[in-house]
Amino acid sequence: MNSVCIATYNGEKFIAEQLTSILGQIAPNDEVIISDDGSTDSTCAIIESFDDQRITLLHNNAHNFKHNFINALQHARGKYIFLSDQDDVWLPNKYEICCNYLTQYDLVVTDNIITDTNLNTIQPSFFAFYKSGKGILKNAIRNTYFGACMAFRHDVLDLALPIPRTNEIGHDIWIGLVAEIVGTVYFIPQPLLLYRRHSQALTNLNDSFLHRSQRSLFVKIWSRCIVLAAVVRFYLSYTVGKFK
Repeated sequence: MNSVCIATYNGEKFIAEQLTSILGQIAPNDEVIISDDGSTDSTCAIIESFDDQRITLLHNNAHNFKHNFINALQHARGKYIFLSDQDDVWLPNKYEICCNYLTQYDLVVTDNIITDTNLNTIQPSFFAFYKSGKGILKNAIRNTYFGACMAFRHDVLDLALPIPRTNEIGHDIWIGLVAEIVGTVYFIPQPLLLYRRHSQALTNLNDSFLHRSQRSLFVKIWSRCIVLAAVVRFYLSYTVGKFK
């Protein structure tokens, strides 16, 4: 059994299309764990209308995107775990290709096609646009571990939990960096996702470190220091525990 973890909030416009693209690929005994953060639209009703035994809908009250995802992750039971946003679309064979790579690697990240609201292509390669790739220092400074593109073994999640509570460290970057420390990571060059950008999207479409958010340069540097400090603490703790 494998797990797909989705965090939803007022996602009625796109959630049906995303769930359709996922449910058509995963196995009959897999699970889709959806944590809804108090949606006030028809998101939950749309999810329930699928009437699919693989879907588990959790009602959360975190009022926080990261902690909503953590809630879903804490309920995941699968051998392999996929992260999924509510507004994207999985391309055919994403599930199968990722599962095949996860027999060799502890965590994989897929390339994707960046699109507009109507799924028209904006950038044909997320990897090329964001210069995605491995590297602890590289990603601590300029993260390219985006959850919608990630799948990993449950063993990685076990080691990554508890995820640091500070909002300066996203759940996805943390899991990616932990995987680099404890195992092997592979960036799959094939686009396997339509990564939809729209006015409500949480991630800005900008390849510049200075302009990916509106925060001051000082705050951005301080944020990176917090990430690096957490990584060093984890590395030292993991190394000491491994050789006891």
